Amino acid sequence: MELILASASPRRRELLQQIGVPHRCDPADIDESRHEGEPPEEYVQRMAQEKAAVVAARYSGQSVVVLAADTSVVLDEDVLGKPADHFDGLGMLARLSGRSHAVLTAICLQRPDGDSQTQLVETQVTFTSLSRELCEAYLATDEPWDKAGGYGIQGLAAAFVSSIEGSYSNVVGLPLAQTWQMLSGLGIASVLETPGE
Repeated sequence: MELILASASPRRRELLQQIGVPHRCDPADIDESRHEGEPPEEYVQRMAQEKAAVVAARYSGQSVVVLAADTSVVLDEDVLGKPADHFDGLGMLARLSGRSHAVLTAICLQRPDGDSQTQLVETQVTFTSLSRELCEAYLATDEPWDKAGGYGIQGLAAAFVSSIEGSYSNVVGLPLAQTWQMLSGLGIASVLETPGE
């Protein structure tokens, strides 16, 4: 059975490669707007499920499993997406400075026949206090612009993180322990096991 990653994220590809799961990418193109009043937990799960459904529909009758994920940075019930511009990015970093926030990732696995399962993973991340000068220096790099919350924990922003509670790979974009367990349950093998075991 072939695994299809419904994402163009290079970080999710790298994470799957890290645990030796063969896959190919077929990104979903959906409206990612959050509904008014929609709780962050429901939003990320809906996004992952909609991405998985759109891509799975392209493989009717084929022996594939579609993996979709959606990651959001949540502070005070606000979902912090990718920064729209310099001012937006500066505001995000100022809000995250010296505080803890949640990183939520929903993982959805779906077959073309409609059978699906979804899991939500949460990690708590605490930032050290960030000066305006430090935020400006970070925003002058290429790193923050395509990342939820305006930072990449796997890059320069690792220096901002004073503590983390939960899955590190979840903050990068795909919680590997949970993803591996879900894939194994459907017979999608990594280098850690052979099919059928």
